[in-house]
Amino acid sequence: MTTDEIRETFLSFFEGKGHKRLPSASLVPATFDASVLLTTAGMHPLKPYFAGQETPPAPRMTSSQKCFRTTDIENVGNTARHLTFFEMLGNFSLGDYFKAGAVEFAWDLTLNGFGFKAEDVWVTVFEGDEELGLGPDEEAIAAWEAIGVPSNRIVPCPRSENFWQSGPTGPCGPCSELYLDRGLAYGSPDDLPGGENERFLEFWNLVFMQLELDAQGGLTPLPSQNIDTGMGLNRMATILQGVETIFETDQFVPLITLGRELATGELNDRSLRILADHSRAMTFLIADGVVPSNEDRGYILRRVMRRAVQHGRALGIEGQFLPQYVDVVIEQMGAGYPELVAERENVLKWVRAEEEGFGRTLESGLKLLEERLEAGTLDEAAAFQLHDTYGFPFEMTLEIAAEHGVTVSEAGFQELMDEQRTRSAGGAKSTKGSGVLELVRGLGAASTFTGYEHLEEHTVAHVAEQDGRTLVKLDASPFYAQGGGQVSDAGVLLVGDAELPVVDVLRAGEDQALVVEGGAPEDGARVVARVDRAARHATACNHTATHLLQAALRRALGDHVRQAGSYVGPDKLRFDFTHTTKLSDAERVQLEREVNAWIVANQPVRAISTTLDEAKDLGAMALFGEKYGDVVRMVEVGDGEFSRELCGGTHVRSTAEIGVFKITSEGSSASNVRRIEAVTGPVALELLRTEDALLRDAATALRTQPEGVPEAIAKLQEDLKRLRKSGGGAAAAANGSAAMVTEANGATVVSQAFADVSPKDLPDIADRLKGQHGEASAVIVGSSFEGKVGLVAAVSPALVQRGVKAGAVVKAAAQVAGGGGGGRDTLASAGGRDVAKLDEAIAAGRSAIVSALVG
Repeated sequence: MTTDEIRETFLSFFEGKGHKRLPSASLVPATFDASVLLTTAGMHPLKPYFAGQETPPAPRMTSSQKCFRTTDIENVGNTARHLTFFEMLGNFSLGDYFKAGAVEFAWDLTLNGFGFKAEDVWVTVFEGDEELGLGPDEEAIAAWEAIGVPSNRIVPCPRSENFWQSGPTGPCGPCSELYLDRGLAYGSPDDLPGGENERFLEFWNLVFMQLELDAQGGLTPLPSQNIDTGMGLNRMATILQGVETIFETDQFVPLITLGRELATGELNDRSLRILADHSRAMTFLIADGVVPSNEDRGYILRRVMRRAVQHGRALGIEGQFLPQYVDVVIEQMGAGYPELVAERENVLKWVRAEEEGFGRTLESGLKLLEERLEAGTLDEAAAFQLHDTYGFPFEMTLEIAAEHGVTVSEAGFQELMDEQRTRSAGGAKSTKGSGVLELVRGLGAASTFTGYEHLEEHTVAHVAEQDGRTLVKLDASPFYAQGGGQVSDAGVLLVGDAELPVVDVLRAGEDQALVVEGGAPEDGARVVARVDRAARHATACNHTATHLLQAALRRALGDHVRQAGSYVGPDKLRFDFTHTTKLSDAERVQLEREVNAWIVANQPVRAISTTLDEAKDLGAMALFGEKYGDVVRMVEVGDGEFSRELCGGTHVRSTAEIGVFKITSEGSSASNVRRIEAVTGPVALELLRTEDALLRDAATALRTQPEGVPEAIAKLQEDLKRLRKSGGGAAAAANGSAAMVTEANGATVVSQAFADVSPKDLPDIADRLKGQHGEASAVIVGSSFEGKVGLVAAVSPALVQRGVKAGAVVKAAAQVAGGGGGGRDTLASAGGRDVAKLDEAIAAGRSAIVSALVG
């Protein structure tokens, strides 16, 4: 029986017994379940039903659920049965049948559906627990005996084996497990189910949810008695296909075979198994919307992908190989999971990008790691370097080190990570203060937000002081509190003849309070709250434009584009989105053209209250990880053909109000995340006027008409290229500005800063400066170019031998400018984001050179 046939046999059996077949939920849990990053069990998507929070679609349900368990990553390949990604078959009853029914169904399917012999099946039951005050599960024992299982094959087991709990408190109950007796060839006559042996193999767990456990350890009966069962599909395939390991079953054989065909080195079963499992995991995770990153689910995905790449290299597999694994996974499992077929191109896109990126640093990182391990030591600093510079997940470093008998301080590594996060945050501190939530709620009933309808409100104020700030809570407030990427409204509070500026709006759940300056109203006073109309409208223009931009991005780049962060204010909009590569000039032009076409079309913008299910059915985009209630606010442009999103922000009434949309920048925000910044309305018009004036000035300087500027610049570039080939350009750049030249311990240290010099020219400039100052010289140069910093360090071989490394020099400089980089000991380059710190960065590079020379 194939794995697909086992799945269908299970689901069809329970459908025939009145169960509703449910499709597998996503590997990404619903936002109401913050307890896990990924779905780990068949019942996880059904928790709202078991908890009574939602009404189930039927009292009897069955499913084959996609699951992922991070805790098993290191075990994969070491055992016959551990997997990260697996399918869990289950049947569920909510207040319908209970123990006798679950036992009868399980026995029927086991014998008549899967063809097990009755005498080969043993069961375990809960033996009772003194601490819980429970005796043996006599009801379950009676149910098994009633269908003919002899008492000698009903084995009582302790709480640790046969009692299920959802957590320290909450629903719980005894469980009963079915085991296959594989015979004395796998053990001894004394072996029993539930023990540590290979003779008895557990294949089905029946959980009887009947009790509620409180914090004091007391038990009370649940209002309804529920059934939750779980059968590992892949484990059942191992049994029914008569093989020793999961990796010999039909879903895995093609993946193992692919690894053997691609391998050019020594075959290793563990690496072959890891590749087979991890390729399944990454394909399903990406198809469910997870992308590689350094946080949360994205980090789990990146970890399994990079572990797969490392084990592929250990097998001697050359070139990119993960896409071949993806195709095999989809071929094997696409029929059962059509989302794999639908998302194939998206999966391949992320897989290729991640494998290519990690492949560039893997060899260098492994070389460094091997050098340290050969020396018999690997400190946390080296592990951090592998993570920070070479992209090695820390767990992968730990695993490789453990194979060589070397340990690494996890606490020390985490300390270095925390220091890096602190540096990245720039020591930023929250200006909101602590205890805001409690303070705001303590000021009375929740403030009613009226800002969708009004920008001015006559209302009553409630006042409090906190950390030198005046907080004012209004009975009704037209002020929008920051949320969903949109900034808080600005405005004033009119108190008699006084006009108090509103400088912030603090959100406290669904409540809010204003922060005002210049005085304070009396508690209970009547005031007039007035929102800055111009700032609100500019913000609304930018917010609606952000929705249009996301729609245009998904049309142009594909459905893999998802929002990864945003800023919407009166000055500009910023939109972060998942994508692997820099946008081309043509793509930027197309985005602007499409968004502006929608603006000119004067499409209506409407906010509609509807149910979450209705919004999803209409295809509304939702913010990843956001929690939504049953009733949501959906903003649509046109009749939804342009854009439809769940959003609580403020918007224009028609797209024509936006005026014009202009992209100002596009770049990388984080790994696999791009960032677009843009302006609209009067700000965009002023930018266009400025650019038009600059174009006219450029035309005048080039002695041509505005339309002739590109051709004139192209001619200048050709002239410059010819000049550079003769060496004149770089020499002129190197000699054209004053360089700082000093002596340190018998060596010459040279530094120089430039403006508007391309980073591509810096290596040539640095090399020429080094050549001008002899064999014992080190150079650090930098330039501000197109809003970014470029840095290059060049070190003569003589100074390299004395400990001056270009990579270390340029890294020290780049950290100051908010960037990073590296290269050879004699020549290294880096980039940075903070142009204002170019001089400080170069000074840091000089200090690094001097420290290495005198240290």
